[in-house]
Amino acid sequence: MDALAENSPLNESRYRLHWRLAVAGMLLSVLIYGSNFVISRYAVQHGLSQHDLLALRFVTAGPLLLPLFLRRGGLGNCGGVGWGRGLFLAISSGFPMTYLMLTGLTLAPAAHGATIGPGTVTVIGIVGSVLMFGAALTRNLVIGIAGVVAGLLCLAISGSTGANDTLKGDLFFLGVGLLWGFYPLMIQRWKIDGLGATAIVSVLSMAYLPLYALLFFRGFDIAPWWVLLFHAFNQGVLNVIIGLWIWGWAAHVLGASVVGRFPPLIPVTGTLMAIPVLGEIPSGLQIGGIVLIIAGLFVASWRRPARLAPR
Repeated sequence: MDALAENSPLNESRYRLHWRLAVAGMLLSVLIYGSNFVISRYAVQHGLSQHDLLALRFVTAGPLLLPLFLRRGGLGNCGGVGWGRGLFLAISSGFPMTYLMLTGLTLAPAAHGATIGPGTVTVIGIVGSVLMFGAALTRNLVIGIAGVVAGLLCLAISGSTGANDTLKGDLFFLGVGLLWGFYPLMIQRWKIDGLGATAIVSVLSMAYLPLYALLFFRGFDIAPWWVLLFHAFNQGVLNVIIGLWIWGWAAHVLGASVVGRFPPLIPVTGTLMAIPVLGEIPSGLQIGGIVLIIAGLFVASWRRPARLAPR
């Protein structure tokens, strides 16, 4: 009966529906994460500061995820993982990392943030997987890393020849990648589920809010109320909670070999959206660097899906 149930038309139809929903979910997550670079840069160019966006992110996500944090161990055991691990997660994916990202967006184009961060994260993830978990260093991974590094060098050269703060912003984005790259590695090593880790990061990052209130708060009239609500929803709900939850569920349905093909679409999304929204048209050298990074990400993440065993 079980075999018949597994091969029944109803079960197969349900699987196909879940598969399509998972693909749609991954594309939605790519849109959320790629567009956030553009939305955040637009915000800091039109009245809001990186401190405002940072506060909006964690004043929203922190309270929403506080019940989960308390249910899994609370303050006594830092959400069930211990304070040493919790602080590491908060530094690598909480307000320090987010501050670097948002500050970088005040200095450099959104396309740089959307490519340098994910590119650096990919390199760290590959090297870390080889050193920490014994993953095989395949030809695709080596070629992909080389492409990403070459692209980063192109962007660095482009930023250094400009008359603005682009290079400084690119260094902030590099810092984002260096911090964020260790986050998934340590979650895997410590066997912490994604939503639980996000709750820890969001709750601990609320420690920034008193500092913001004392040093950076400029009143509630810095922008119309609907603008503040929009950025609170985008930062704290879409990027921190919904994007992560959808990504995790879709990864479970599609498998690692298919999911690995979606992250390279994040810089594509951010770069393309920045052109009409921000009017940021990359130079020739910048286009070359962005293309190298995107191509390197595709090559490094491409895996042949495992074939189903014959019945």
